Amino acid sequence: MSESAFSYSQDQLKQLARDVLQYARQQGGSDAAVEISEGSGLSVSVRKSKIETIEQNRDKGIGVTVFIGQKRGNASTSDFSQSSLKATVEAAYNIARFTAEDDCAGLAEEELLEKNPQDLQLFYPWTISTEEAVALAQRAEAAAFAVDPRVTNSEGAGVHVQQSHFVSANSRGFIGGYPYSRHTLSVTPIAGKGAKMQRDDWYTSVRDPKKMASAEAVGRYAAERSLARLNARKLATRTCPVLFEAPLAAGLLGAFVQATSGGALYRKSSFLVDSLGKDIFPSHIQVKEDPHVVGAIGSAPFDEEGVRTQKREVVKNGVLQGYFLSTYSARKLGMKTTGNAGGSHNLTISSSQTRKDDDFAGMLRKMGTGLLVTELMGQGTNYVTGDYSRGASGYWVENGVIQYPVEEITIAGNMKDMFKDIVGIGTDTLVRGTKQTGSILIEKMVVAGN
Repeated sequence: MSESAFSYSQDQLKQLARDVLQYARQQGGSDAAVEISEGSGLSVSVRKSKIETIEQNRDKGIGVTVFIGQKRGNASTSDFSQSSLKATVEAAYNIARFTAEDDCAGLAEEELLEKNPQDLQLFYPWTISTEEAVALAQRAEAAAFAVDPRVTNSEGAGVHVQQSHFVSANSRGFIGGYPYSRHTLSVTPIAGKGAKMQRDDWYTSVRDPKKMASAEAVGRYAAERSLARLNARKLATRTCPVLFEAPLAAGLLGAFVQATSGGALYRKSSFLVDSLGKDIFPSHIQVKEDPHVVGAIGSAPFDEEGVRTQKREVVKNGVLQGYFLSTYSARKLGMKTTGNAGGSHNLTISSSQTRKDDDFAGMLRKMGTGLLVTELMGQGTNYVTGDYSRGASGYWVENGVIQYPVEEITIAGNMKDMFKDIVGIGTDTLVRGTKQTGSILIEKMVVAGN
């Protein structure tokens, strides 16, 4: 698989975008925007070394937005013919005609648009055949089984290869696009037998396949995680420190993003409404956003509206410096877009109190006695009130040493308090999507068990 696998070049997509904008003008639209995308991918999965699924995808689409003043209409098609482009524009225009006016509708201001986007090197095609992808998944699963005879089963291993490209354009002079890729290897082994079986998983996901962890390393670590969960116990209800393992800590950072995103804020459906300029974390916490890291999963020279992205401090010394806003949500709040239409970009949370020895083992020592959480279940976060309650499993820790695995527990608190009660962030940093963080230690939470 390579860039030549695309049916259209970037120049061809740009010409289609220009055609759409021209048709929108001819139709009578006062403004218009278009996004054209094309992608191809390969997904394979194996279980107990046998092939379960092989899927190949090739997708394309055009999304059109037409404005009549402050009335907006949207339409889409997967047909790139000129007749289809005209019909799609006409459909969007007719929808706009019958849509109520919205004072906040409209394209981003021209001066905010990225007219000269930098190349962030986000495209690394992976020339892997179906047979090679199957063999890679089989190697990962075999490595898991080889760790210990107690690894008795598997939910499977998979390889996913995806490459896409797109062009966005609007009637205020913005046009830009680029190819990008993302490749993933995962495995989910099962340890034990009967009612005492335990499962866990691990994966590696990168833009550049050369930076992917080896199949053997992924398989071994996934098996070790499953084995460590055997003979799990229940806990009596208590209040204690809780250490969120790095993959789950990224979820806490994601909850912060959701609570400070424009849509939740202007709808007053966030526990962090009107929190700009206020202490929401301890003074040792920093949250930074850098959209321009070369080759990173969360990088982008412009957002979904063509607005240029910028490196910034979102939280400085615990104080919230900025929200995550699109053009529309910014206008609803009487503010300016932050270039986050579509989400955050390479968000990193850190602590000025972190020491070199605050690796995973160091964070266990820092916690002393408490709960290490490695898996969460359910969606128990109320973003209006901040109340947080999730099913969990992990390990009970005493004097900085893991004692035994635990399961069938619930951890509960309020996100406002949880953010304020962060006492440490580890150096065991991990990237999950657009978030990067080490393990996060919270001073106290309610752990509900027996």
